[in-house]
Amino acid sequence: MAASQSSSSITNDGYEYDVFLNFRGPDTRSDFTGNLWNALHNRGIRTFRDDLEIYKGKNIEKSLFEAIEKSKAAIVVLSPSYATSSFCLDELCHILKCIEGRGGFVWPIFYEVDPSKVRWLEDTYGEAMAEHKKNNWYSEDKLKEWENALNQVANLSGTVYKWKKGDGYEYMFIDKIVRVVSTVIQPFSLSIPDYLVGLEDQKQDVLSLLNVDSDDKVYMVGIHGTGGIGKTTLAQAVYNSIVDQFDGSCYLEDVRGKTGNEGLIHLQNILLSKIFGENKIVVTSVNEGINELQVRLKKKKVLLLLDNVDKLDQLRNIVREPGWFGRGSRVMITTRDIDVLRRHGVERRHEVKMLNKDEAYDLLRWKTFQTNEVSPSFEDVFNRALTYISGLPLAIEIIGSHLFSKKTIEEWNSVLDQYKKVPNQEIFEILKVSYNDLVQDYKDVFLDIACFFKGDNLEYVKKILHAHYGDEKKDHINVLIEKSLIKISEFNDLSLHDLIEDMGKEIVRLESPYQPGERSRLWSVKDIVEVLEENTGTSKIGTIIMPWDIKKDNVVNWDGEAFKNMTKLRTLLIEGVKFSESPKHLPNSLRILEWYDYPSQYFPVDFLPRQLIICKLSSEFYRPREDFFKKASVMNL
Repeated sequence: MAASQSSSSITNDGYEYDVFLNFRGPDTRSDFTGNLWNALHNRGIRTFRDDLEIYKGKNIEKSLFEAIEKSKAAIVVLSPSYATSSFCLDELCHILKCIEGRGGFVWPIFYEVDPSKVRWLEDTYGEAMAEHKKNNWYSEDKLKEWENALNQVANLSGTVYKWKKGDGYEYMFIDKIVRVVSTVIQPFSLSIPDYLVGLEDQKQDVLSLLNVDSDDKVYMVGIHGTGGIGKTTLAQAVYNSIVDQFDGSCYLEDVRGKTGNEGLIHLQNILLSKIFGENKIVVTSVNEGINELQVRLKKKKVLLLLDNVDKLDQLRNIVREPGWFGRGSRVMITTRDIDVLRRHGVERRHEVKMLNKDEAYDLLRWKTFQTNEVSPSFEDVFNRALTYISGLPLAIEIIGSHLFSKKTIEEWNSVLDQYKKVPNQEIFEILKVSYNDLVQDYKDVFLDIACFFKGDNLEYVKKILHAHYGDEKKDHINVLIEKSLIKISEFNDLSLHDLIEDMGKEIVRLESPYQPGERSRLWSVKDIVEVLEENTGTSKIGTIIMPWDIKKDNVVNWDGEAFKNMTKLRTLLIEGVKFSESPKHLPNSLRILEWYDYPSQYFPVDFLPRQLIICKLSSEFYRPREDFFKKASVMNL
């Protein structure tokens, strides 16, 4: 007869149950089989048991047969009076047909009986079959089927337990069964890409931090990095490689955004259900969930993976401290925000690295051609795609899949040209998640860096931002680093991935897709010239930084009126571009004015910049009266 975990949902491995427990109730239900079911259940092995699963009013035989068909494996407890039960014998026949017949695992436990007695129908087994024949209740075919089934199961590799002959303590025997079943019934593996590149070294780094061989401690390990860099894939690969070493495991997928009572209770219930295999555990408050987790988890050695964490309260209410868990437990946390890990006291951390050039080449080659080489005719456009992707695994996955269907060089170039104009929407949305999490002040600074300051010296950028915003944005760069949006190079320059830069610029472009003068920031020479020549600037523009135009003979043909409506322009940097005439207006809101080759010796008569802090103009510029720049701390006139 049988054993389960009170769950009726089909899991991703296609089975409702891991093990069907076939046994003679009066012999072992209240001791051996009951204890075995409990041990399997506590290990998180979904085990069917008839007295828990079969309810009054159901067709018992049909329900038992369905449970066998939904089970991955079976344990057959062959006790002295086992063969007296027609139910047990019918179940055994169905187990051998359905589970053993499809190559599944069937394990006979010879409990206080010799395998030979079962095989040759001797002692109690011979007596039971003789009684069945004597009663004349069953057909010859049925009796022959039972005899063949007993012979077949007795010939399978099994285990003998005879407590009366000193085979050891029962709990030790049960523990051995559970360990074997745990090995055979592989814990549910997380799905990861078939073709992995650049993962093995980082996987070993994380395994070293987890130190699974040390059973006396509980470790939490944080895996952090920018969006799309492969944090989840790395964590899943590590999880799959060690999950069979734990008494229970749980993967909490995409924790991001699950906050407040409803979100946290949902996470707590998933964790309790997956670790303990019980859907009957349902907590209704965060505090109740905390109490359940504290009491239950400390008894088990578990492996947890919390993916895409973005808030501290998620950690505090799910994995508050090592003391919650049994000895040897491990917790992995993936996040874009290293500050969440620091504040939770997670000292063991791994920052996921971008793919190097060779790794990116290898992965993109596979995604686009699924061969071991790139056609020589495609080499140039392939390298162009490689440069655009810049080692980000997410981009390789998405763009590689897109390019896979393109068969000509012209099609490849067309796709890449389009991406330069408008970033791939799927990549954009995934990367933008980190931006969406920022408060407005941090968003402003990120957009400034993405649009203007990539590659610039950190101290220079701080000076510009301080002048533009004042003291309130003083420490925002550090927050952006913690959120994995930007980095500081070894030379103290600001760096960010090309696709994150594109994401920031696209956010600004979408403020007004067709009217540059309606955007908050202008950095493109083409857009700036259009706004200045057509007088389409508005009060929405806060910053204009016009880089050196390599076409040195370019001239902005304007009437000098373009700045009149830019009443909130704070920063204006122009270099290397000639103007047909001098400006008739400059915004009094300016805090930073840098204009090399300024086309006049004078400022407009109505220009009174009371907030101006940085002013750098051509050396020929006529110096105004001393009180003109009341606040300016940097001047080069």
